[in-house]
Amino acid sequence: MRIFSKHSIIFFFVISNALLYAQKIEVCKTCPITALTEAIAQAMDYDTILVKKGTYKEKNIVINKPLTIVGEKYPVIDGELQGEIITITANDVTIDGLFLINVGTSYTEDYAAIRVRKSKNFVIQNVVLEKLFFGIYIEKSSHGKIYHNKIIGNAIEEYNSGNGIQLWYSNHIEIEHNYVQHVRDGIYLEFANNCLIKNNVSSNNLRYGLHFMFSNNDIYKDNTFQNNGAGVAVMFSKKIKMFNNYFKDNWGTASYGLLLKEINDAEIIGNTFEKNTTGINIEGSNRIVYKNNHFKSNGWALKVRGACYSNSFLENNFLYNSFDISYNSKVNDNIFDRNFWSNYTGYDLDKNGIGDVPYRPVKLFSYIANRTPETIILLRSLFIDIIDFSEKVSPVFTPDNLLDNNPLIEKTKW
Repeated sequence: MRIFSKHSIIFFFVISNALLYAQKIEVCKTCPITALTEAIAQAMDYDTILVKKGTYKEKNIVINKPLTIVGEKYPVIDGELQGEIITITANDVTIDGLFLINVGTSYTEDYAAIRVRKSKNFVIQNVVLEKLFFGIYIEKSSHGKIYHNKIIGNAIEEYNSGNGIQLWYSNHIEIEHNYVQHVRDGIYLEFANNCLIKNNVSSNNLRYGLHFMFSNNDIYKDNTFQNNGAGVAVMFSKKIKMFNNYFKDNWGTASYGLLLKEINDAEIIGNTFEKNTTGINIEGSNRIVYKNNHFKSNGWALKVRGACYSNSFLENNFLYNSFDISYNSKVNDNIFDRNFWSNYTGYDLDKNGIGDVPYRPVKLFSYIANRTPETIILLRSLFIDIIDFSEKVSPVFTPDNLLDNNPLIEKTKW
């Protein structure tokens, strides 16, 4: 039998009583209340404010009590480029169905269309944000939901643009089904733990579609990152799970689908990397499982740089990449096993689905092109085929134990 404390019972009755007497307040041009700021001032805890269709020129709106604010047919809240538009400082606030435009730009303050500060149990959903600096900025808050929002910036340069959705020292946040475009970073997490990022589309952003810094135990899955400066960067974090995401068309001289820098104990499973300059760029990252990923038509499928140990690359498909793997160390402590390689030319005499000859995925020319990029123009020449063959027979510049001893004859299906 579950026993409730006296304080829990009192809190339950207080909330129940507040909800019982909650009222609806309407805001419109012909209503007694014509401004959202006025409605918030008059509202009691847990009231609902219904904002009718129209344009309301308001800024620095502070929601300092638990409220539900619902827009009817997407009323426009125009901040007139004067600063932030809405700031939430209370728990139990819901914003639903508003259209916010014209956030102010500042080089000293991160103005946002919606800022959530030290709040719990908030919901931001069905909101459209345009002409913004930062979109949704979550600061020292927890247990919130950011659902079904559309965030469209007009960023041209990184120095004078902000991020679409930003989390700072915030935990247990769910970010799902958002569409983010033309900002600096689509979604940015810094010191944000135990968060879920799911089913979002982050595209055409200046820097990253998704960016982690010092954030742990997060999951991102079923997202699309397309045509960004780079798809996703995960830095100085641990225990991140990355499942079933799609990284495509992240092209540029320093671009990639996924950047991993100083991360440990992660899982990268079921993702697709297609037509990126580099599928995954890895540096200083250890004890990571890469499984059932699909690398297709990238410049480099994988670039493994220094200090990467005890990683496992299992049952991935490497299809028609210019280079499958770039490896800049002569020491290999990683496992490559049961992957499918479209460049594999071995045989399977016993018909068990595994090649009888181990596959060496690192080519000498990949080593050369990393150090002298200009040589890339020789990619399809006969000379390159000859030096790659010589390195395959007698490895000198690449790790002699970097082999897939069980290359698959057919693509992995999952």
